[in-house]
Amino acid sequence: MGKRFALITGASGGIGREIAIKLAEENYSLYLHYNSNEEAIMELIEELKPHQVELIPIQADLSKPDGYKVLAENIFALHAIVLNSGNSYYGLISDMDDKVVSEMVQLHVTSPFQLTKELLPKLMYQDRAAIVAVTSIWGQTGASCEVLYSMVKGGQNAFIKALSKEVSLNGIRVNAIAPGAISTSMLESFSADDLEIIKGDIPMGRMGSAKEVAEAVFYLLSDKASYITGQILGVNGGWYT
Repeated sequence: MGKRFALITGASGGIGREIAIKLAEENYSLYLHYNSNEEAIMELIEELKPHQVELIPIQADLSKPDGYKVLAENIFALHAIVLNSGNSYYGLISDMDDKVVSEMVQLHVTSPFQLTKELLPKLMYQDRAAIVAVTSIWGQTGASCEVLYSMVKGGQNAFIKALSKEVSLNGIRVNAIAPGAISTSMLESFSADDLEIIKGDIPMGRMGSAKEVAEAVFYLLSDKASYITGQILGVNGGWYT
C-alpha cells in the first residue's frame, strides 16, 4: 500500500499534537498546519521522525479570509482531513466586539468550509478517503458565557452532517468528534475549584485526555468505521448525553 497523507489543522495544540502522534504511529504522512506556534510544530516534527513518515509543516492564519488559500496551495496528495483548528471565547454575548465574532466565525465555520471545498477534488478518487472534524460538546448542547463558541461549533456539526450526505457516493466518509472537558490549555483559565466542580458534573468523574480524542479520531478515519458517516461522536465521559 502506498503512502497515505492526512492534513491536520491546528496541529500545534494539545489535541492536534496527539492526533499527529497517533496518525504517524499508524503510518500516515502528515501536513501539519499551525498559525503562530512554530516552535511547537518543530518539536513535534522532531518527536515524530522515528516513524519515518513524511512531515510537512504549513503556516496559515485560518481566522483571516485568505488563510485557507495559503494552506490549500501547499497540499498535494491527500487521503484524510482532520479539521481541528479552533479556540474558545468566554464572556457574555453583550460584551463581544464585532472583530472577535468575525474572526471566530471565520476560524471555525467559513475557513473549514472553504478549505474542504478546495480540497475535496483531491479526495474524490482516493481509496477510503475520510474527513473528521473536532467540534465540541457545546455545539450539541450550548453553554452560557460561551454562546459564540457554542454557535460556531454547532455550525461545524451541521456542516459535517450535511457534507456527509453530499459526498457519500464519492466514497468519502465525513464525521466529527465532539469532546467534552479535555485536559488541554483551553482549560487553563479555570480555577482549581472550577475544575473540581466540572469533574463532579461528569459521570466518569474526570477530565478526558487529548490522547483519548486522538484515538477516536483515528477510529473514524480507519476501516473499522467503514460504514459510519454523518455522525457526531461524543467523547465526554457521559457528560450531557
